[in-house]
Amino acid sequence: MSLDHAASKPHEALAALLRDDMDAVNTLIETRMASEHAPRIPEVTAHLVGAGGKRLRPMLTLAAAKLCGYDGPYHVHLAATVEFIHTATLLHDDVVDESAQRRGRPTANLLWDNKSSVLVGDYLFSRSFQLMTETGSIDVLRILSNASATIAEGEVLQLTAATDLRTDESVYLQVVRGKTAALFSAATEVGGVIAGASADIVQALFDYGDALGIAFQIADDLLDYQGDTAKTGKNIGDDFRERKLTLPVIKAIAQATDEERAFWVRTIEKGRQEDGDLEQALALMEKYGTLAATRDDALIWSEKAKSSIAKLPDHEIRDLLAEIADYVVARLS
Repeated sequence: MSLDHAASKPHEALAALLRDDMDAVNTLIETRMASEHAPRIPEVTAHLVGAGGKRLRPMLTLAAAKLCGYDGPYHVHLAATVEFIHTATLLHDDVVDESAQRRGRPTANLLWDNKSSVLVGDYLFSRSFQLMTETGSIDVLRILSNASATIAEGEVLQLTAATDLRTDESVYLQVVRGKTAALFSAATEVGGVIAGASADIVQALFDYGDALGIAFQIADDLLDYQGDTAKTGKNIGDDFRERKLTLPVIKAIAQATDEERAFWVRTIEKGRQEDGDLEQALALMEKYGTLAATRDDALIWSEKAKSSIAKLPDHEIRDLLAEIADYVVARLS
């Protein structure tokens, strides 16, 4: 289906449904990212926060809370917390990856410097912990602090796994659960927890976020090899050039001949890339059908996300969450 059609963008429908709450989240973010003594903090943060992201993660928190009937004020705090954690990780990621572009705009580390990006990211992490403690919920604090640790652990694991040809699909999944799915699942889980939902409902929300995050990341990794640069803001093959072992490549290496494995050792493990190597890599992925197989995996996780919330109360938000699970993989059509 066409992604240009409004009906194909359930996150926009969800944003419209949650507009008042999202406005409150945005106001809280602006207030808490201010700094009386270090004006660079709001400068750097505003550049990234204002880059036009979908704010999907904080929306998931608001949606989960609303779905569970919450009518207090703290879902806004939690949504802002989730966005601060996400923004902090983006600032740090761009330094680690030496990225020059995000969402089609220059990265903060390019416009300012690595030191500013790292330190402002640290500031946002600290702000996120201040926000989550204001809810007075030890369960919320446990979930989001665990997620923060898991995200960092996933990023460190990726440092060693990304260029190691022994990395298999189980390690890849562990990395994805850390660096991406952990915040999705925490975002949905805390929405249910703050609303006082039953353990079964909270677990269903966690499972939905986990599967959605995995589908989202697998789709993102696939789009690196067959996406539209104008839509993704990334150049085709960036992951290959950065020597990242993502799922399409892992699947190709698992079936490689000795000669093909030597190609992967040279280009990924040793980083000695030459003209025409990206085309060769794409040809090998095509030979073994790994792009199609990766798409199938993304669809499986999308279906898992939808089945996780099938038991939740009948509600238009539940329906939109199911449509969002379809949307994150519809980009692959």
